[in-house]
Formats: sequence, C-alpha cells, structure tokens
Amino acid sequence: MVPEVRASRLFLAAAMAVLVRPRLWVIGAVTWCRMLPNGWWRKPPFMPLPDSKFLEFRMVTMYGADGSSAPDLYADDVIAWLEWCKDWKSGVE
Repeated sequence: MVPEVRASRLFLAAAMAVLVRPRLWVIGAVTWCRMLPNGWWRKPPFMPLPDSKFLEFRMVTMYGADGSSAPDLYADDVIAWLEWCKDWKSGVE
C-alpha cells in the first residue's frame, strides 16, 4: 500500500506545480476526476481522492519496484505527464 506520507507529498507537489501553470488547469482537473473512484462521496473521508490501490499501481508503474522515488521528482513527472495528456488529446505530435 502507498504510505500516506508519500501520497501526500505527491499530491502537494503536483498541486503546487499545476497551480503555477494555468495552461494545465483544465487537463489537470479532468485527469484528477478520471482517477476518482465511482461514488467517492459515499465513503469516508468524503473527499475526492483516488483509491489507494490505484495510486499504488500508478506509483509502481511509474517508478518500478515498490513505487518509491525522490519526492522532488514528483512535480516534474506530473507536469510532463499532464503536458503529454494535453498534447495527446489535442493531436499535437
């Protein structure tokens, strides 16, 4: 399972990185919503957070082994991924 500290660091790093890049706000929000489990509002803590197993899967597929990496890489990786999502969605090569 993804430790809460690592998940929190990932979220904070990603949020801060996206906050200063208005061009990624829409794709960031759309991508965030796609990661949310169905009916997230029915289960405590009643917050729009991705499922921990999904987050663990994404961390392992991104960083390998146990999914750990230096937290300072999180922001750069999330920005690169969101830019790729935006370019892919718009058909830019």
